[in-house]
Amino acid sequence: MKLSVIITTYNSEEWLSKVLQGYCCQTENDFEVVIADDGSNDKTKLVIASFQDKLTYPIVHVWQEDDGFQKCKILNKAILKANSEYLLFTDGDCIPRKDFVKQHLKFKEKGYFLSGGYFKLPMEISKLISIENIKLQNCFSISWLLKKGIKKSFKLTKLTHNKYFAIFMNWITPTKKTFNGHNTSCFKSDLIAVNGFNEEMQYGGLDREVGERLFNYGVLAKQIRYQAICLHLDHKRGYATKETWEKNRAIRAHNLKNKICKTEKGLNQYLD
Repeated sequence: MKLSVIITTYNSEEWLSKVLQGYCCQTENDFEVVIADDGSNDKTKLVIASFQDKLTYPIVHVWQEDDGFQKCKILNKAILKANSEYLLFTDGDCIPRKDFVKQHLKFKEKGYFLSGGYFKLPMEISKLISIENIKLQNCFSISWLLKKGIKKSFKLTKLTHNKYFAIFMNWITPTKKTFNGHNTSCFKSDLIAVNGFNEEMQYGGLDREVGERLFNYGVLAKQIRYQAICLHLDHKRGYATKETWEKNRAIRAHNLKNKICKTEKGLNQYLD
């Protein structure tokens, strides 16, 4: 299997259905989906079951009991359950364009992780997008989005289909090449080397932190924010607090100052 897509979710069945439909439409079929479920109720199981017969790829459902925001913990468990040596991380609120997996495989390279982006949608458009729109891929059309009420902005260029323009934009963008939980791929061996995600962290830069430790380890990054496209559906973030942000910033600053590669509390606790 060429790739494992790891999708995080928590009690967001409507959004997860749209996301899984996006993976039904991929031009590349040699991959699996691993659902990293941070304690959802049985409704999420029903959504996953409803897609089992529609998909050409397997779904692995990795679940843990609800104990507040424990994304790092479920991601570490999902990494070890993944059956591919190359992993693509995204969220259960990010609908992939049909070439999403293909683009990540196209640009993968030993010694690098791939840094992707997203086009963020307002709530009214997030709800408006239907399964049929995803099948037809018109929700990725700039003209379709404008007709539905999206405001004109330069950010719409992220949805370009012109590969030369995408390469140029990736070259000139001031956006840093970071490890983004909604759109990043890397080799499993590199994550194991840095001991995965830091389970001392809750919401607030936890994905950036693992990327920074990968940099300290010697892994570089490539920018593909204009080539691997996903639509970010809107949602509330009730789990974000000032305290967790401050704690996480302190951890990241410590790692930077001391060139930390491996976290002490990571996926090693789940290894046999």
